[in-house]
Amino acid sequence: MSETPWAYGAPGTPGSSGTPAGAGQEPWSALPPPPAQPPGMPPQPYGAPVQDTGPPAPPPESNPAQAVLAGLLNLSCLGLGYALLKQWVPAAVCWVATAVLLLVALPADVDGVPAGLLAGYGVFLLAAAADGARRGLRAPLALGAGSGAAPRRLALPLALALVLLVVPVGGSVAYGVARDEAVEQSLLERLAAADTQVKSVAGQSFGGAEHTYRKALAVYQDLGTKHAGSRAGRLVPDRLGEYYRSVSAPYEQKKYCEAVPALEHLRALPQAVDRGLLDGLIGKADDPLAHSWYECGIGGLGVAGVETAAGEHLNALLSTFPESSYARQVEPKVAEGIRTRSAAISGSDDPCTGVTELRRYGTTVDLLPKASFAAVSRQHGEAVQKGDFACGVDQFKDKEYTRAVETMTQYAKDHPSSPQAGHARSIAIAAEIAGETPAAGKQLPPAAAPGGSRMVMVVSNDGPGEVELLYTGPITGRVTLKACATCTAYPGSLALDPPKTKACSGPSSKYPKATLLLPAGTYHFLQKRSTATGTGSAADKASTAKVEPGYSYTNCLYVTSGYGF
Repeated sequence: MSETPWAYGAPGTPGSSGTPAGAGQEPWSALPPPPAQPPGMPPQPYGAPVQDTGPPAPPPESNPAQAVLAGLLNLSCLGLGYALLKQWVPAAVCWVATAVLLLVALPADVDGVPAGLLAGYGVFLLAAAADGARRGLRAPLALGAGSGAAPRRLALPLALALVLLVVPVGGSVAYGVARDEAVEQSLLERLAAADTQVKSVAGQSFGGAEHTYRKALAVYQDLGTKHAGSRAGRLVPDRLGEYYRSVSAPYEQKKYCEAVPALEHLRALPQAVDRGLLDGLIGKADDPLAHSWYECGIGGLGVAGVETAAGEHLNALLSTFPESSYARQVEPKVAEGIRTRSAAISGSDDPCTGVTELRRYGTTVDLLPKASFAAVSRQHGEAVQKGDFACGVDQFKDKEYTRAVETMTQYAKDHPSSPQAGHARSIAIAAEIAGETPAAGKQLPPAAAPGGSRMVMVVSNDGPGEVELLYTGPITGRVTLKACATCTAYPGSLALDPPKTKACSGPSSKYPKATLLLPAGTYHFLQKRSTATGTGSAADKASTAKVEPGYSYTNCLYVTSGYGF
């Protein structure tokens, strides 16, 4: 039995399912259905051959690992992500930006890169990384074949991207190291400059070098506190030791007065410099300063021009270091100096110079604490009193009569209760007379009046003004006679045909009088009339008279017009 082949056709047509081909119907050729025309394609003309274009290409699949790779490579600062994607224009932009940064940043210096530039470059890198990741998310990269190999084919580039990240990180670290070194070198240069300043004023007085010293000290303070961890900062304590030695050099040279301001500055360093930098220097200047105050103060006793400074130095010592060995030596040392100079005055050829030095001692002593130096002050006063009298006597003997008058008059005024006050007044009177009559200065007036009988001398004033009569001889003194109200000046010797002068020829009661009791001997007189009338003028007149035992004397004082008495 032969089999009948079956053919398939369109439904409802001969040859379709269920209708045998041989059932009296002509079979259809088996043709495939025409392919569906892709959307958007122009309609094919009837009878044209149909072209099979295949299915439309699907969009590239997203690849996060690839996006990460492109972003990381762009963070390398070299635009390598763009290079991987063959995006050369943005890659070139990255290269230009990096080149600009390098031109600004290198070589590294103390100030570093401007913060605005760094911030801008950081924003640029992040933008480049984000853009690279966006572009690489769906970009086709021929990095290998087979879907199973995708992770493996990205492993090497990712590893390379991570390695390349070391470039900016390492560059930043290297730049930071270079900048830190530049900072260190700058700080070391500042330290060296301060050292040079200190050395430049070595050997100078602190007063002239103080400004330079303080400038260097400010640098040390800044380096030691604000840059304590730097190499320069760690060297500051040693430099301050050198600074101390330079400033205190006058003390080591025993220039004590010059050392005082320098040591005062060093003692105050804890107020100007951090105490942690003053290793071993705090309090180091105390003993040298006390010693310098002592030596400078004691050395200035009696020295012209520094007596006030000497008192200030000793006072500073006594108030600042009252328990020091130097403070305990001040009172006995000052007392010893007064005794030594007082003793030297007695046998000196120039006691006036000695008493002048003693007076300078007084200027110093007056600045010291009153309670502690009361005994020294009394000792000084007694020494000056003794010296003043010796000075007046020496001036009289040296025929310096004007100075002797001043010295002895002041002595009697300053020491009225002194046993020598009367003698000082006598010497002053004798010196004043000797200024007109040198013979009156041949010998010093005696300290005590001689004994024995005395003769009366009545002195009358026959002149219009008050008159003072000074006399010296076996005794010395002065007497003042009031003015004669009705008396006038007598014609002088130069008048034409002058009449014979008969002074004190009127009634005795008319003339002011004084009575002197004088031991026998030669006397020198000096009349000093305070005023004159008529054509006469006041003038001093000296005279000499001898008083003999058993006689009484009268002495009439009058005024002549023109010249003479």
